[in-house]
Amino acid sequence: MRAVVQRVLKAGVSAEGGRHAEIGPGLLVLLGVAPGDGDGEIDWMSRKISALRIFNDPEGKMNLSLRDTGGDAMVVSQFTLYADTTRGNRPGFSGSAGFDEALPIYEHFIEKFEQQLEKPVKTGWYGAEMHVSLVNDGPVTLLIDTPEHS
Repeated sequence: MRAVVQRVLKAGVSAEGGRHAEIGPGLLVLLGVAPGDGDGEIDWMSRKISALRIFNDPEGKMNLSLRDTGGDAMVVSQFTLYADTTRGNRPGFSGSAGFDEALPIYEHFIEKFEQQLEKPVKTGWYGAEMHVSLVNDGPVTLLIDTPEHS
């Protein structure tokens, strides 16, 4: 499992048909699922992201987690995080789990992440063509792989 985690002042996602979701200050998580990912990766990643100390404390040091700040979170499925660009100019996506395999993993991650944060998480729409907007805060952007895929 792989995630791009961005500390944001705000973020939004829209899709065809006018569907829209947005958050205020918090984290935007772009989540990629690899073949074979399961409960271990879900548990590890949800704990890691919810506990990341990347928000400023009163002294201006990155010492607070999303749980500490009570900020918002948004998770968007991003199969392209597993793109292979080593050969040619057209990315290959065989490193990403297939549509049907990844969907329950993505949904289970969201459930676990909500449990870790003790609040609802906004999401994109799995498999939809989406437009994601954000105002990165810092900027702070982290790439996180579960230990099995680092």
